Amino acid sequence: MNFLKSFAFACCLLTLQPSVLAVEQSKPRFKEFVLKDTAGRQHKLSQYRGKWVFVNYWASWCPPCLEEVPDLVALYDSRKNKDVVVIGVVFDFDSEKEVFDYVDDMLMSYPIVLGDEEVKAQIGNADALPTTYVFNPRGELVKIKRGLVTKQYLESLMK
Repeated sequence: MNFLKSFAFACCLLTLQPSVLAVEQSKPRFKEFVLKDTAGRQHKLSQYRGKWVFVNYWASWCPPCLEEVPDLVALYDSRKNKDVVVIGVVFDFDSEKEVFDYVDDMLMSYPIVLGDEEVKAQIGNADALPTTYVFNPRGELVKIKRGLVTKQYLESLMK
């Protein structure tokens, strides 16, 4: 009799296991990253717990990237001391001087990281520019937005 109960219990577990796995796989995953910005400061996702973190991939030759910068600056400047971090990751550039000139011209006040394969391995690909990776205050990746973002769009994600 004990064998039959054990067998029945094991069968129930096997039946439930795929649905449990499906729920586990659908949960956003914490994805630690460590990035060094152009000022030499290190940025770890875990150090920003409690804040929304927007990692924005861009390039200086990209018109939508140029268009979204003022909104990213406005969002960062208005909420950096409260609940928002913006990290810009530049790809496809000729020189660091080109990047620094662009950042100065656009008054980009948030940290800038020079993008490379290591950055992509930690966060994700840059198949399209701009691309913004959105991490909630628990450090979970909740959205990958390819294309232009606005301050209003990002604030709506935070609600």
